[in-house]
This record gives sequence, C-alpha cells and structure tokens, in this order.
Amino acid sequence: MGTFIGHVLPGTGFLLLGLWHLFNTITNYARSPWEFHTRAWFPVKFGGGKLRYLELTAIIAGSSLSILAELFIGPERHQPLADDWSIPPEHLKNFEHSCISSFFLIYASVALYGGLSKLTVPPGALQVIGAFALSQELLLFHLHSVDHTGAAGHYHLLLQLIVVVNLSATLLEVPFPRSFLVAVVRSASWMFHGAWFINMGFVLWIPAFIPKGCHMVLTKDHNAVKCATQEATMHAKALANIQFNWYLAIILVSTLIFYATTVRIYEVKYAYQPLEQKPEKKGDAAIEMGAH
Repeated sequence: MGTFIGHVLPGTGFLLLGLWHLFNTITNYARSPWEFHTRAWFPVKFGGGKLRYLELTAIIAGSSLSILAELFIGPERHQPLADDWSIPPEHLKNFEHSCISSFFLIYASVALYGGLSKLTVPPGALQVIGAFALSQELLLFHLHSVDHTGAAGHYHLLLQLIVVVNLSATLLEVPFPRSFLVAVVRSASWMFHGAWFINMGFVLWIPAFIPKGCHMVLTKDHNAVKCATQEATMHAKALANIQFNWYLAIILVSTLIFYATTVRIYEVKYAYQPLEQKPEKKGDAAIEMGAH
C-alpha cells in the first residue's frame, strides 16, 4: 500500500465492490421491498452459475496478491526478514499492510467455503468476520509504524473516518438484517473507501497532484510528503478537507441517482383491480322475499 499502485489497485477494488453491492441491494429492494434482507456478499447470476462466487474469488485473489506484493515482490531481497530472521524497521509497514489483506482473505475464504460446502452459517456471522477485517484496518492505520504526520497524516485520518462508518454499518446489519438504509450506507461507504484510497494515491505519490508548498521526501524506510512551512501544512490539510467533502457529495448524489435509475428499471409493478359486486339473480331475490 505504500506506493501509488498500492493505493490505486485496492482503491479500485473497494470502489467496484461498493458499486456491486449497491446495485444488488437496490435491485433486491425494488423487486420485493417486503422480503428484503441484507447480504454479506452477492452471487453473480449470469454465466450459467459458473461465476456465482466471482465476488469472493476476486477478494481472495486481490488479498493474496497484496500479501505477496508486500512480503515478497516489493522488498529488494524478495523476502521481508533480516539475516537473523528479525523484522527490520523498513519492513514493518509491509507486515502491517499484509495483516490488513490477510483478514479480508480470511473473510472471503470463510464465505466461499460456506457457499461451496453448503455449510449453515449463522445469520450475521459473515458480517462480524468482515467487521473484524475493517477493525484490523482501522487499528493498523491508527497505530501505523510509519509516522503519518502533516498532510499525509491528515489524509489517513480522514480515511479512518470512512472506515469507522463502513465498520459501523457492517455491524448494524447484524441486529437490523432487513434495513435497506443500513445496507445502502454500507455499500456507499465501500465506494467512498475506494475513492479516497485512489485520491490518496494521486495526491501523496504523484508530484503534479501534491499540494503547493509540499514535496516528496525520499527516506530509507518510506517516501513521505513534507510541507516546507506550517502555513503550507495547514493549506494542504484544508485542501484535504475540501476534497473529502467533494467526494462525499459525489458519492451521495451518485447513490441517489443510482437508486432512482435502478428502481425505475427493476421495480415490480403491481396492478390492482376494484372488486366488483356480483349482480343478484331474480330467483335469489324472490327466495329472499319469501323468507321474510
């Protein structure tokens, strides 16, 4: 994650995951609002069933690739340990990033095994495992071995706010499995999660996007964005706040438009016809009169 690609690739994955969940959540609600129930993952229905577990296999593949990149592909020696089998300081961040990916790998693997083996998974169990993955991400970014200060630290602080919302919505799905709003917030927060990751990749790693008055500093352990003055740091933080609000507005408006468009396409139209009173037969009327 400590590179431009390391931010953009997982960010794209989170963004696509959020779009996929948002689409399925809205279509399921539009087709049957009274029977709506949240899901931890959604099967792919086209492809004759061969792509049913595409979401889970994509998460497993992406998480595995991230672990390999952090521990074996990225390091110069293609292994993260020192000669005495200790973890050198410059590779602590690699282990932290790989820990985040490993929890997503565990979540997807459990969900895939449950689906393939037809194992009865308790309701809400997958959401709890997913919450563990998000909690791990939040913890490691909050207690990161890399000293994220200044502008870079502020971008990571805003990322933690998104993760908190994502985590909260995921946990709320356990006691409220039929809440459409909770499911939409969780899906939208995945989109925001991914979009902010991508934004951080550009702002913190591409010189043309680095805030004015700041520059990339190359160190032994990691590369970091440093600002020349306190005024430049405050300017960079203010820009981060503005970008955060812009992204939030875009995610909100996009979700509303996506909802309106999807419901218009997939909503089931119910036709109601008035009940007509059957005309009385003359014979029945005569019998009724005679009874009196």
